[in-house]
Amino acid sequence: MSQSGKFVFFATGSILSIYLASSPAWAQTPEVVGERPPEDQRQADVAAVFEERGLLTPKGKWVVEPSLQYIHSSSTTVAIDGFTILPAIAIGLIDVSEVQRDTLTAAIALRYGLTDRVEVGLRIPYVWRDESLRRREILVGTPADQVTGSDGMGLGDIELGLHYQFNRAVTGKPFFIGNLRVKSTTGTSPFEVDRVPAKDSTGEEIPGVDIFLEQPTGSGFWAVQPSLTVIYSTDPAVIYGNISYVWNLERDVGNDQGKIDPGNALGFSLGTGFALNNRTSLSFGYDHSIVFKTKRELGDPLNPTFDRVQVGTFLWGLSHRLSDRTSMNFSVGIG
Repeated sequence: MSQSGKFVFFATGSILSIYLASSPAWAQTPEVVGERPPEDQRQADVAAVFEERGLLTPKGKWVVEPSLQYIHSSSTTVAIDGFTILPAIAIGLIDVSEVQRDTLTAAIALRYGLTDRVEVGLRIPYVWRDESLRRREILVGTPADQVTGSDGMGLGDIELGLHYQFNRAVTGKPFFIGNLRVKSTTGTSPFEVDRVPAKDSTGEEIPGVDIFLEQPTGSGFWAVQPSLTVIYSTDPAVIYGNISYVWNLERDVGNDQGKIDPGNALGFSLGTGFALNNRTSLSFGYDHSIVFKTKRELGDPLNPTFDRVQVGTFLWGLSHRLSDRTSMNFSVGIG
């Protein structure tokens, strides 16, 4: 999974999110710009399986949304420092590394309707992260795996959001919502935590490879993400799509690292949701992100340090209205 302003290293993973929104009754059957539908045509909310909201908060109203998100990711990397004499025979050093990472994020989000077309939001996360690294060098007689680990917790990167509905919601026609998200650097940066050089089985340091003594809780870079959401209602389902671009701002991180320009990301998502009854709805979707190269300035010119990464996630969501003022959304992402 790709998240704004963070490097993506895992190949497979899963996401588990639970949201509990406390709001007036209108938040469960939201009003949009246009005519209010008859009472017997109103359905349950479509479960939110991506961050951009489909219906905005009416003027002068608040929505409080606490959430809990758990992410597990893993990756296996094989590095060969040598040469091959046959396709199946390698001479030199073969290093196999496996990384397991668990992230638990508790957050509170606030949304307020400035007008019937404009909504602002604030999200404050608290992050706990644990990472384990297992390494083994092949062909050098290593007796056991090298296992290291670290964890960290603290305030994450606070986000601000702005949403604008461009057109009136008319039956049989799609409507469009523009979104702008700004991510700060309030979390602990990866460049602020202590690290030590990784060592091989002989005790020699591995050039360019460091091990965290404490896990960061933020990306260390400001990020701006404009996006466009399209929603089309076709009874009893709702079809949605979103396209976004994450721009991570370059900065000098110090510690002899120089300027680092994190890779920007192009993302899109597509899905559908449908009501099971007047309280419960299901949604299915797919989210894809293309994370571009990260560049580091080691003098002149800028040298690429990471290649482009493709990240795809299948999303499933369930929404249930507990009362006129409270609803719970449960979503899972695998990819």
